[in-house]
Amino acid sequence: MASADGFEGLIARAHALFDRLEHILPPPPVEPDWKAIAFRWRRINGRGRLETVAHPHRLRLADLRDIDVQKARIKANTKQFVEGRPANNALLTGARGTGKSSLVKALLNEYAKKGLRLIEVDRDDLTDLPDITDLIAKRPERFIIYCDDLSFESGEPGYKALKSILDGSVSAVLDNVLIYATSNRRHLMPEYFSENSEARHVDGEVHPGEAIEEKVSLSERFGLWLSFYPFDQDAYLNIVNHWLKSFGLDADQIAAARSAALLWSIERGARSGRVAWQFARDWAGQHAVTAPARSGR
Repeated sequence: MASADGFEGLIARAHALFDRLEHILPPPPVEPDWKAIAFRWRRINGRGRLETVAHPHRLRLADLRDIDVQKARIKANTKQFVEGRPANNALLTGARGTGKSSLVKALLNEYAKKGLRLIEVDRDDLTDLPDITDLIAKRPERFIIYCDDLSFESGEPGYKALKSILDGSVSAVLDNVLIYATSNRRHLMPEYFSENSEARHVDGEVHPGEAIEEKVSLSERFGLWLSFYPFDQDAYLNIVNHWLKSFGLDADQIAAARSAALLWSIERGARSGRVAWQFARDWAGQHAVTAPARSGR
């Protein structure tokens, strides 16, 4: 029969074990703060949860220049969604720094007061999409699940998870959820020259091989495709001028910055909205100008 000292020692070891397990086991699920307008999906100790974004970007649609066609199309699609009308999942593809992600953030600010909410999900967490949609299925708000800089390698599990959500899989497509994704690849997966050998010729028509068909099939599940292109010099300077004006520079000061803005883009090998914003911040900072209230691209 165990002594009292031996029994107390056993209890002490059990408490120590429980303390260690408490640090290893995932915390209990926490109800999201539904008053927030933007969230991130995060995995902690193997369990996913919605985390509030305390300071969302305050970018406005009016701040995005020289992408008027793309802006009008996705704004109309989002307006339909917020108003409870049919709308499409959207894929925004093209050159870096041309406003793809900024456009999604600006849409949130445009329609947040009408019930729009944004959930940012990393590519590696796309396998959790069924859990996310289950969490928000009965909410009255309208949710855009946002995947930035999306691309896949062959065999990644997130590819099939996203494909299933876009199709609805066994579950019906939720009325209060859309997927908006940005990517530098239109077909979201790398394409190899060797795959062209799989193409077949049938009655004079070319039929792509299975590998290419699989890669194209995911993009085709987005009902709205928007392409973004590098800016020419005039468009780049127009964006520079807009941001310099937002920093409080007058017309003469903006004109004086033209040569420096062009040199800045040459040094970076790109003319984009992001490069224009970065130049404007640098120039305004050097000239002791107060920063505007909203963030850039």
